[in-house]
Amino acid sequence: MKTFKEVVLFGIVGTLGFIIDAGVLYFLKSIVGLYVGRVVSFICAVIITWFFNRNFTFKEVKSKRNPVVELLNYASLMLIGGFFNIGVYYIMIHQSVLVKNIPLIGVAVGSIVGMFVNFISSRLMFYSQKK
Repeated sequence: MKTFKEVVLFGIVGTLGFIIDAGVLYFLKSIVGLYVGRVVSFICAVIITWFFNRNFTFKEVKSKRNPVVELLNYASLMLIGGFFNIGVYYIMIHQSVLVKNIPLIGVAVGSIVGMFVNFISSRLMFYSQKK
């Protein structure tokens, strides 16, 4: 039951991260383009999801580390999911005119792929009960 609750909360936090990711991208795309905008939007989403996962999803195993150090460690781990997330996004932008015109589709698909990778890495490595 605990794992189910974590998956649900992780999904809710991921949805919030997706909204931040897409919102920042749409704000920046005409200023810096689809690629740089996506990198910046991804960083914003990582910061938001770290905060909420730390304080809600995995609060029972919240680290006693300095929050800045913890955020940097979390961001490093999220780069694995981010690689898949942004990789899928870039492939879709290059392969589909529809996605290039509506990048939200690429953000959504990339986010779903990244979410699965990030949940597994968060649960097993970052917020492990064994720490």
